Amino acid sequence: MSSAQAIESPAVAPTARAGSQLRPPGWARSLPLAVVAGTTIWNLWSLRAWLRPVSYLYDAVVHEAMARFAAQALSGGHVPFSTWFPYMGMGSAQYLHYQSLASVLTGAVGTVVGAGAAFRWSTYLLVALWPLAVYGAGRIFGLPRGAAMLAAGLAPFVVSHTGIGFERGAYSWTGGAEVWTQLFGSWALAFAWAFAWRSFQDRRWLWAACALGGLTIDLHFMSGYLALLGVMVMTLSGSGAWATRLARGAVLLAGSIGSAMWVVVPLVLASGWSSINQALAGTPYVRGYGARQELTWLFTGQLFDARRAVPVVSVLVLAGAVATVARWSSAPLERTLLCLGAACLALSFGTTTWGALTDLVPAHADLYFRRFTMGTQLAWAYLAGTAVRWAWLAGARVLARTGARLGLRRAAATAFCFALVGWCVPAWSEIASYDGADAAVIRAQQAADGTAGAQLAPLVDYVRAHATGRTYAGLSDNWGSHFMVGYVPVYKYLLTQDVDEMTYMVPTLSLMLGPEAEFDQYNPSDYRLFGISYLLLPSGMAPPVAATHLRTSGPYSLWVVPGSGYAEVVRTVGTIPEDRADMASQVQGLLQDLAPGEDWSVAYPGGPAPLPAQLRPPAGPGGAPGPGQVLRTAPDLAAGRFSATVDMARPGTFLLSVAYEPGWRVLVDGHRQAPAMLAPALVGVAVGPGRHNIELTFVGFGWYWELWLASAGVVAVVFAGAQGYGRRGTAPREGRGRPGPA
Repeated sequence: MSSAQAIESPAVAPTARAGSQLRPPGWARSLPLAVVAGTTIWNLWSLRAWLRPVSYLYDAVVHEAMARFAAQALSGGHVPFSTWFPYMGMGSAQYLHYQSLASVLTGAVGTVVGAGAAFRWSTYLLVALWPLAVYGAGRIFGLPRGAAMLAAGLAPFVVSHTGIGFERGAYSWTGGAEVWTQLFGSWALAFAWAFAWRSFQDRRWLWAACALGGLTIDLHFMSGYLALLGVMVMTLSGSGAWATRLARGAVLLAGSIGSAMWVVVPLVLASGWSSINQALAGTPYVRGYGARQELTWLFTGQLFDARRAVPVVSVLVLAGAVATVARWSSAPLERTLLCLGAACLALSFGTTTWGALTDLVPAHADLYFRRFTMGTQLAWAYLAGTAVRWAWLAGARVLARTGARLGLRRAAATAFCFALVGWCVPAWSEIASYDGADAAVIRAQQAADGTAGAQLAPLVDYVRAHATGRTYAGLSDNWGSHFMVGYVPVYKYLLTQDVDEMTYMVPTLSLMLGPEAEFDQYNPSDYRLFGISYLLLPSGMAPPVAATHLRTSGPYSLWVVPGSGYAEVVRTVGTIPEDRADMASQVQGLLQDLAPGEDWSVAYPGGPAPLPAQLRPPAGPGGAPGPGQVLRTAPDLAAGRFSATVDMARPGTFLLSVAYEPGWRVLVDGHRQAPAMLAPALVGVAVGPGRHNIELTFVGFGWYWELWLASAGVVAVVFAGAQGYGRRGTAPREGRGRPGPA
């Protein structure tokens, strides 16, 4: 024993805990929180441009519109999940089919502060505060402060080749905030995994793990899959008795799905009425890029450090993986994180690698397999943190064995910290430059909103005041992609103004998604079929069909298509079979061959009975007369209502140009009548001769309150069971995954 130790030993109080001399000083224990707070504060400053009110690019415009619509529904005392969202895809039960809880929660805040402000702040805060989520979940996992701190500090630096993982580029303005709902899912997933791990160590946390697993499913379906995958991996790779792990894994899976039943049940029941994106179904966007491409990206640093000269995060991830393998039997948490990241990566290979095996994944036809790499980013970020911590401890042990003086140990620690900071500087610099460029574009778009947006405003106001049909402002593959308000195409900008526009086709699960892409701007019949009344064109451009000019404002001109609107009377000339996977291909020829005033009835799996063919009367000098005419319409699709008066000369079909959903209810002269499905996937009502008043109302799914109670009941049962089981003491509590903070 050294002389220093001999002097200090008598001063130790007899009641001191063993090892208390090894406790670090207070400032050192608070250092991790200071580092995480510093990273978060830098995020808050660097991303401050995101709070500017501005129109959005890509899918963010849809997410903001959904939050705004949800705020309006809540203000009117309605449950948004049962509403009709009219503004895209010919309308849809968007809040039922799509992952809409984030929009509803944001809309609820928007009833107080405004939906636009709520949307901007949600994006800004959830991205800026992401290091806090990574750190908090890491501590719940049982990671020491240092490892959790380092993972949180590295989290803002992650950049993937695809740009849609848990990274700021997926939520920025230039990135289009394309996966905004994933942002909510990322927070829920981090804590769902952490509490699931804790529940394997201590059953009392089962209820929290089930609730968070269900919440992850509720917020973002893809993240929900990863929450359940995490439970499976922890069951297989954790420590402890197999029987205990299997039992708790089963409880976690059942409890998570049960607590999310209010989303899962309606989704399953209505799954036949959501579309499959036929245009993307055969591409890597849906099928996955495959093992070769994903592994190439991994080992070339493109999964964590895409287009970065120094693979800052990737090297630390690799070091963490190597160290975990070396400590395999003594590091159950790190072993599980390594396996979990590998499982997420393997799932992202998708059908491209696994072929028919992906059929075993529930709802596989609706999954975008490439997206699952986000789970790899989260799980292996923690490995990167543990790698740095293990390197620190290894160096400290070496210095301790060699008897290095205190000054040398301090110098080594200082050098280690400076080296780590220097290693991260290239990533920090790249992210800071990205944020600066993003802020510059936001400022430019905000200026364009104030100039070009002001010029467009009178035309938008006219369309809103005379809402007889949809507005067409071009397509992404024609002149519409160059017809802009700043950086935002007009056909997207219209959605920010709550205008029912035509041909902005994603993200929606409307059955009209595929057929809408087949719209032919030179075919007059398509305008009537798709309910288009207005053309919004660049000034000086001739309309593609006969139209009447209404007004011009700056570079924008508004035209009206005579006789076209939401409703028309047609005769059904036959029946075609369709299903959710082939609607686009089925109607390609159909849309070109349909004569004015005609349509086909649809035989759809689980759908209504097709209408019989209605014979065409002999043609006169002006052609075959129609079966009748629409005398009056009163559209209120934002409220899920539409009424009309028709005068029929002979039996025919009233066609409402909205996507078919079973939730539509029809009254003809006050009597209930079942709607029919007309091609491509529109609402039809058979009517006989004479004058008739037709009322259509969308009622949606009506059992949400009961399912909310049932979901809460599942969590309550798990809570009561786990707590009661623990009190009886029929099984001992396992120790935690690690002894505590080092």
